[in-house]
Amino acid sequence: MRKIRISTLLCMLVFSSGISYAAESEIAMEEYDHAITLTPDLANGRRAFESCAVCHGPEGWGNEQGTYPQIAGQLASVTIKQLADIRAGNRSNPMMVPFSSMQTLGGPQALADVAAYIAQLPMTPHNGLGPGMDLASGEKLYSDNCVDCHGANGEGDAKKHIPLIQGQHFEYLMRQFRLISDGKRRNADEEMVEQIKNFWGRDIIDVMDYTSRLRPPQERLAEPDWQNPDFPNYVRGPAHRSSTRMNDRGTSERKSRWRRRD
Repeated sequence: MRKIRISTLLCMLVFSSGISYAAESEIAMEEYDHAITLTPDLANGRRAFESCAVCHGPEGWGNEQGTYPQIAGQLASVTIKQLADIRAGNRSNPMMVPFSSMQTLGGPQALADVAAYIAQLPMTPHNGLGPGMDLASGEKLYSDNCVDCHGANGEGDAKKHIPLIQGQHFEYLMRQFRLISDGKRRNADEEMVEQIKNFWGRDIIDVMDYTSRLRPPQERLAEPDWQNPDFPNYVRGPAHRSSTRMNDRGTSERKSRWRRRD
């Protein structure tokens, strides 16, 4: 048997992976295109959200450590797109797979339902913030690189399923930025990948720090101690409890940690 040169084999693997990625993206877009046209049922969305609450909390606020993002208030088109991508394998998120599967969540109608339910949830008034070292630099970087797609206040774009990023936890923003810049988030927008390729070190911290401080409109924010009345008996763990005191302490700890890194 003739030996295959390693370079030839690598080319074959890359080519075949490209076909796979293209197929997964197409499958995800087909489900998105279907779900986005459906009239959502908020009552069913509430039932479907029970599986989301396991990690994101019954309020959908995630946690300040960024292990789980805030999803409350997210544009419905964005939630549908991300769930469809995860289900199709177009976004690698092993923790989400069992919760977003067809067996657990349901078909395209369930995507429309849960996305609409999430979109109407009020957002936390105490998202995790960055260290506050150079917000002027962060504001300029955001203005020069992020405004055209995400909006001046991080409001996103529903028609283009560009995420709303205002009020998001700093640590989560940092992790996603690095996954995108490292090419590890497969469904990342190609224009964004190109836009941020020259960001390094403090630039990333500064722009994500500024982004974490973009505030949602007052009417979209919950009261500090608000609990989702749809889940009156839900046992909330420490990660899902809102606390101004905890937020202030966490911010102070992050300041010292980021200073040491510099």
